[in-house]
Amino acid sequence: MAPYVPAASLMHDSLRTRGLLPVNEPFTALGHPPVGLQNGSALGASALLHTGPNAVVDWVFLELRGADDNGRIDAARAAVVQRDGDVVDMDGLSPVRITALPGNYHIALLHRNHLPVMTLAPVALGGGPNTLDLTDGSTALHVPNAQRVRSGVRLLWVGDVNHNGAVKYAGSNNDRDPILIAVGGTVPTATVNGYLPTDVNLDGRVRYAGSANDRDPVLQTIGGNVPTAVRSQPLP
Repeated sequence: MAPYVPAASLMHDSLRTRGLLPVNEPFTALGHPPVGLQNGSALGASALLHTGPNAVVDWVFLELRGADDNGRIDAARAAVVQRDGDVVDMDGLSPVRITALPGNYHIALLHRNHLPVMTLAPVALGGGPNTLDLTDGSTALHVPNAQRVRSGVRLLWVGDVNHNGAVKYAGSNNDRDPILIAVGGTVPTATVNGYLPTDVNLDGRVRYAGSANDRDPVLQTIGGNVPTAVRSQPLP
């Protein structure tokens, strides 16, 4: 994910420390189905108080998809990701609880402005705690090169500003223009603060130009050299 800091082996939690992380999940507004609200719609009172590796970085969305049909969502819910990469429940610490029958499922992980990932093969889930590590490359995903690798850690690709399962820097429906529009559309050095899809690096501030801007990561995701390239990995 964009906030990962290799030198610290952790993500930064700027949205939390700047008081911008919303208490209520953002995915209903993006069109995710109501099945995703299984007691995962609002953070607990203490969730934003955790610091260090367990500090909350942002919201994510988990889906359990059919073993026989990976386009069918059998269960899903919002959750949050910590600085150390753990995906946890609404208290910011506990394992995520999803109401579903034990069995085999394709597991998908989504974020509001990163490309989604899904396991290539179904994963066996029992009734107790289940663990899946998507950071070490041990789990095959639904498309080749589905993750960016930084210092040996696999991360979600950034820059899906319009949340359509693809990252484009140029052309129609690209992800770069909304960043310029967010800062006003005419002065590329302007900035705007907030919890916004155009905040690609999740620092709470949208920048089109200058240091730590949100435009460059979009170009890096598509390869960095050919601005007309596209990285596409939508879910079924």
